[in-house]
Amino acid sequence: MKILNFGSLNIDNVYQVDHFVRKGETISSKSLTLFSGGKGLNQSVALGSAGAKVWHAGSIGKDGLFLLETLRTAGVNVSCVRVLEEGKTGNAIIQNDAEGDNCILLYGGANQRITREQIDETLSHFSAEDFLVLQNEVNELHYLVQKAHEKGMRIVLNPSPMDEKIFEINLSLVDLFVLNDLEAAELTGGTGTEPATMLALLQRKFPSACFVLTLGPQGAYYADAKQTIWQEIYPAKVVDTTAAGDTFTGYFLAAILEGKSVKASLDLAAKAAAIAVSRPGAAPSIPKLDEVLEMWN
Repeated sequence: MKILNFGSLNIDNVYQVDHFVRKGETISSKSLTLFSGGKGLNQSVALGSAGAKVWHAGSIGKDGLFLLETLRTAGVNVSCVRVLEEGKTGNAIIQNDAEGDNCILLYGGANQRITREQIDETLSHFSAEDFLVLQNEVNELHYLVQKAHEKGMRIVLNPSPMDEKIFEINLSLVDLFVLNDLEAAELTGGTGTEPATMLALLQRKFPSACFVLTLGPQGAYYADAKQTIWQEIYPAKVVDTTAAGDTFTGYFLAAILEGKSVKASLDLAAKAAAIAVSRPGAAPSIPKLDEVLEMWN
């Protein structure tokens, strides 16, 4: 069983600021640092760091070749990544404030130049029961989901960043949603803030799917037709939350595919995310499995 993550690859420009820029305001940053990033890349790095066999697919410009080395170092197969002759790699402008929170401006670049021919060629290397992991930072998601479903692949969707493109997808084909409370509200049209309410609405709308609902400091929930499980967070000094959710997603999926129980997988993911938020940057903040086990055992 293999994991294909067809997702974004970004160059992250991280500005350290006292507070986020407000409308009409000009401020100076304390520093500017370049990191490997993109939700797709981050989740692949987390999957690889957790020990999963993962292939990453996507597109970069020649300015993003160093991103491939980031993936390789985490044990990710990059044979399905295309390097475009023209155009820029996707990038992000990230403000990281004194409390460790962030706000992000994305430029899609090569992430928005995925072709159906590329998708067909990539999927030809995968089979029924393999996993396809998706986020909302590449184009042609509707086609990706449809073609993967036709092959019998199991589809995992993190609908972030949430926008109208998500509703172009046949969401009834998704096997597992990994999402936060805001994304859950957008998908269901719900206004309730209680986790039980959000999960009930999700299950009503997508009765065949499973859900991981992440709630920041309030922990995370897993729900399917048979069970609901809550996972608390592990304490950490917050430096940068940029890759926390992606770390959680990657570690949870890797543990599930290894055969761990849902509870054990949630617990491992929470431990890994706690380490990630204590470090700066996106992909560089994601810990290796031995670090997680050493710190929390």
